[in-house]
Amino acid sequence: MSSPDCRYSFEFFPTKTEAGHEKLLNTARRLAEYKPDFFSCTYGAGGSTRDRTLNTVLQLDRDVQVPTAPHLSCVGDSKAELRQLLTTYKDNGIRRIVALRGDLPSGMGLASGELRYANELVEFIRAETGDHFHIEIAAYPEMHPQARNFEDDLTNFVRKAQAGADSAITQYFFNADSYFYFVERVQKLGVEIDIVPGIMPITNYTSLARFSDACGAEIPRWVRKQLEAYGDDVASIQAFGEQVVSQMCETLLAGGAPGLHFYTLNQADPSLAIWNNLKLPR
Repeated sequence: MSSPDCRYSFEFFPTKTEAGHEKLLNTARRLAEYKPDFFSCTYGAGGSTRDRTLNTVLQLDRDVQVPTAPHLSCVGDSKAELRQLLTTYKDNGIRRIVALRGDLPSGMGLASGELRYANELVEFIRAETGDHFHIEIAAYPEMHPQARNFEDDLTNFVRKAQAGADSAITQYFFNADSYFYFVERVQKLGVEIDIVPGIMPITNYTSLARFSDACGAEIPRWVRKQLEAYGDDVASIQAFGEQVVSQMCETLLAGGAPGLHFYTLNQADPSLAIWNNLKLPR
């Protein structure tokens, strides 16, 4: 089903408390046993978690011994600050970066920071560090929520890819056709890099619906209605969610997706349930 060349990765977010950080490390140690290709760690709006992201990335890379990719966004950071971060990561042996425009903190205009868009950040990383970093960019099969239209969004993605990206990770989705259509469209526009589907396990309907509305990820009506029908029955929500997402992942891998990137929300069990259902070759 999945090619031995497929790559698998898990994403975390930096925590605000010591207890949360310990939980994150325990989760990472469990996931490390499955030999993922890398971990990634997110970066708060306007670089608000810069130090926590840095510390988490270095600890996962060093102590858990899984190559870890920091998210790096250009909103709110000067070139000097970005240069310093890149130097720190390079000096500590980090070889992969997820380059993003980043979320705008409330009240912050797009003009803050010297770089405004992700393609500029990709160009900057390449100019500063050559080929040291494998650069990931973000893809939005169902369109970035702030894009004017789908064609504009495709053009923006092509611009990022051609600025020097090595591969891309998508926003999560629950409709495999949207992924295949997006890949087909950008390939026709000359993009040849791998585009890896981002996978969100379903564990809590209320928070998933709120987050999906905000980031432009469509929950198919039949999935939404079934999840609503379960009400507060957490076990049924999780069992149904696991089935839906596992089947979608089977479809993606069978259709040639180059791997999977799991949004763990700092939990191991939901991603591992899908991993084990897929019998991934690890």
